[in-house]
Amino acid sequence: MIALSLAEIAAVVGGQTHDIPDPSVRVTGPVVRDSREVEPGSLFVAFVGERVDGHDYAARVVEAGAAAVLASRPVGVPAIVVDDVQAALGALARHVVHTLGATLVALTGSAGKTSTKDLIAQVLRRKAPTVFTPGSLNNEIGLPLTALSATEETRFLVLEMGARGIGHIRYLTGLTPPRIGLVLNVGTAHIGEFGGREQIAQAKGELVEALPPANEGGVAVLNADDPAVRAMASRTQAKVVLFGESDEADVRAENVRLTDSGQPAFSLRTPSGCSDVTMRLYGEHHVSNALAAAAVAHELGMSAEEIATALSEAGSLSRWRMEVTERPDGVTIVNDAYNANPESMRAALRALAAMGKASQATGGRTWAVLGKMAELGDEALAEHDAVGRLAVRLNVGKLVAVGGREAAWLQLGAYNEGSWGEESVHVSDAQAAVDLLRSELRPGDVVLVKASRSVGLESVAQALLATGAEGEGVAR
Repeated sequence: MIALSLAEIAAVVGGQTHDIPDPSVRVTGPVVRDSREVEPGSLFVAFVGERVDGHDYAARVVEAGAAAVLASRPVGVPAIVVDDVQAALGALARHVVHTLGATLVALTGSAGKTSTKDLIAQVLRRKAPTVFTPGSLNNEIGLPLTALSATEETRFLVLEMGARGIGHIRYLTGLTPPRIGLVLNVGTAHIGEFGGREQIAQAKGELVEALPPANEGGVAVLNADDPAVRAMASRTQAKVVLFGESDEADVRAENVRLTDSGQPAFSLRTPSGCSDVTMRLYGEHHVSNALAAAAVAHELGMSAEEIATALSEAGSLSRWRMEVTERPDGVTIVNDAYNANPESMRAALRALAAMGKASQATGGRTWAVLGKMAELGDEALAEHDAVGRLAVRLNVGKLVAVGGREAAWLQLGAYNEGSWGEESVHVSDAQAAVDLLRSELRPGDVVLVKASRSVGLESVAQALLATGAEGEGVAR
């Protein structure tokens, strides 16, 4: 964070200083909510959670070097006391963002936010110092904490914005007003909470409504291939830039193809030139993500050649998102278990099918280890059934559906589409899936593991990787 005195912070957040001998002491370290992340000069934000009260750690963090605690009550050590800690954190972030003057890029969408955010960051940091959301910390707490990690040297601030209802993104843009806003897609993620696709589109479009007008530098970057996103052009006064594979897109992909290993390649065409891209990431869905990143970078002055080079060299920065690891025995594990919705599940299955083509030539098989997609409301069973059917249509060799009712519908969909015998199976939990795979996997197999975060299927991928490291559990 930019250095501020405790007195300055108290004034910004409307708080009272308690047990602070010298209000001129400056916060020179990071603003954190986890006591384990405290460094000398930090500001510790004390939230009250369901199981843990941050105020209980106040003395410990000050002993570790924190300059003070942002708290809702006095804690016996230097503290700035406010009525609402979350609101105070947001106010501090808004002040710092305004003071910095960095270009703020915000993005949202139903799927692909984190992967696209990581691509944008990797492209922009070739041009200037860039701060971006770590992982998926995209809510009313994670977003201001990310903004507060920016310093005087920061030129680009890339923030992922999530929403679970109408008004959420409006709140986030109020904390960190963007100059460039990117909307990726409108899908079915969290549709059970939103109440329908129209509500999702309404919520996502709050981002472009928050942009400054074109004559003040505002830019709305919209997906030309998604009608619900493209329609958001009417909701903004900012300049509209379209990306996609449509001929009408300002930044588009031509000659899209996949390498033998399932990595996308295409010709990137921008208003200022054209250049070829071959990505290190897996799956054709990353083409759209790359085009979104390219559109942002082009608006910030990068050439097609610079953008294409950066995209070709970019990797995955966030864990459990299409993490591809080949074990010593030749089994490949694709850990995409961080989260899942119907759109991302379909994309992952298509990526698995593409990756499996080369292995199938030598007897390898594709395995889809899938679990529940959460928060789909009334559409839950139909969407699980559809994913199971898609796995069969894509010729995925083996489907392992893990868990309860939703997983049963995954397996039922595959069965009804023509997956009989041992081609699809329903198991009760992650350990049962691990036991099955350990007994069945053989060299050349490719295993995709994916489900919503609450299912915890990353444990399957981790167990299989540990098995490969031990050199055990592979059928010969």
